[in-house]
Amino acid sequence: MAGVFTVLLFAWLLIGVIAGGQRHYYQNLPDNCASTGTIAVTIIAGPLNYLGMHPSIANCDVNIPQPSP
Repeated sequence: MAGVFTVLLFAWLLIGVIAGGQRHYYQNLPDNCASTGTIAVTIIAGPLNYLGMHPSIANCDVNIPQPSP
């Protein structure tokens, strides 16, 4: 049963990778975390991309810790 689940998961993610390629997400390296997030959610969405879902991350704020004075 685990083998079937692994194959289905691999196929799901592969379809997401193909969808990202069709949207030209891999042409340039992502320049911010929103671009990286959009690529990640597109891959995770897998076949849902072809059912009208167009996942994207609009903005992304990462808190970078500042050194203490």
